[in-house]
Amino acid sequence: MRPGRGKFITLEGIEGVGKSTQLEHVADLIRAAGNSVICTREPGGTPLAEDIRDLLLTPSDEQVPPSGELLLMFAARAVHLENLIRPALERGDWVVCDRFTDATYAYQGFGRGMARAEIGMLERLVQGELRPDLTILLDTPVEVGLARARKRGEPDRFESEKAQFFERVRCGYLEIAAAEPDRVRVVDAAGPIAEVNLVVASLLEKILK
Repeated sequence: MRPGRGKFITLEGIEGVGKSTQLEHVADLIRAAGNSVICTREPGGTPLAEDIRDLLLTPSDEQVPPSGELLLMFAARAVHLENLIRPALERGDWVVCDRFTDATYAYQGFGRGMARAEIGMLERLVQGELRPDLTILLDTPVEVGLARARKRGEPDRFESEKAQFFERVRCGYLEIAAAEPDRVRVVDAAGPIAEVNLVVASLLEKILK
C-alpha cells in the first residue's frame, strides 16, 4: 500500500452481533491514534446507494430473485466505492464499513445458493484490486443474534428469514475466515460488550502500528 493512502476496515457478521456498536468503537480508536475516519455501511453509504438499500431491505409482495438481489448489492457497492470509499482512501482517510463483499458471499452465496464464481466475477468488475486491509468478523450463535435483532423492532426483509438461512450465512462467514486468516479475524461476540471491545482493540492495535 503506498504511503498516504488510508486503510479500509470492515465489520461482518449475522444480525444481532453488535456491528454498529463495534463500528463506533473502532472509529474512536482510529481517531484517538490521530487518523481521520469515515464510517459507512453496506448496502448504502451514499444517497443513491441508500435508495438501493431500501429496495433490498423493505419487505414487498413482489419476490426478489437471488440474481436480482445479487445485482442490486453490487450496483449499490459500485456507487458506494466510486462516490465515497475510494475518494476517502485516496485522501488518506481511514474507512470503517458495516459489511462489504464478504457479506455478499455469505448471504447471497451461502445463504441464497448463488455461485461463488459469479459473485467473484462481479467483485472483480466493481472493485478491481481493492480489498479490506482488515475484516473483523463478529461471530455469535444464530439463536443469540436473532434474539438480539428481534428487540430492535419490525424486521426487514433479511431479518425475516428463517434460522436455517442464518446458519448457512454464519457457516459461510466462518469458511471465509478460515480461508483468509490474515485478513479476517474472528471475534466471539456472544459475551459482554466490554470483553468484545478489548478483543477488537487488540486487533486494531496491530494495524494502527
